[in-house]
Amino acid sequence: MKITGLQIFYLVLAIIGLFVTWYFNLQPRENGFIADTYANSASTSITNDLVVVVVAFLVWSFAETGRLKMSYWWWSAVFVFTFVIAAATMVPLFLFTRERRLIAIEEENKSPDSLERP
Repeated sequence: MKITGLQIFYLVLAIIGLFVTWYFNLQPRENGFIADTYANSASTSITNDLVVVVVAFLVWSFAETGRLKMSYWWWSAVFVFTFVIAAATMVPLFLFTRERRLIAIEEENKSPDSLERP
């Protein structure tokens, strides 16, 4: 299966998302992590924004998993790791796997076996 520029872009974003989140996640805190996300109006706004985006992504990705006949085990891992690792890693990683699935479907439809015979 071919690797496209879009797939590479998604993988690069996933890697960047891992490092730019976990660098700060590993910093020592006086308060807990959740308390810090609601420390002021700016962080509260960003946190609430991210919660809405993540919920929308998880609902959409669940539907997309079924529509594209992707593995629900993979989606379950995406769901868990979105909260354990970072949405900034898992959203691009899901988009990468979705793109690969779309290419696989396209290649299946172009295969000689899929062509109608008279």
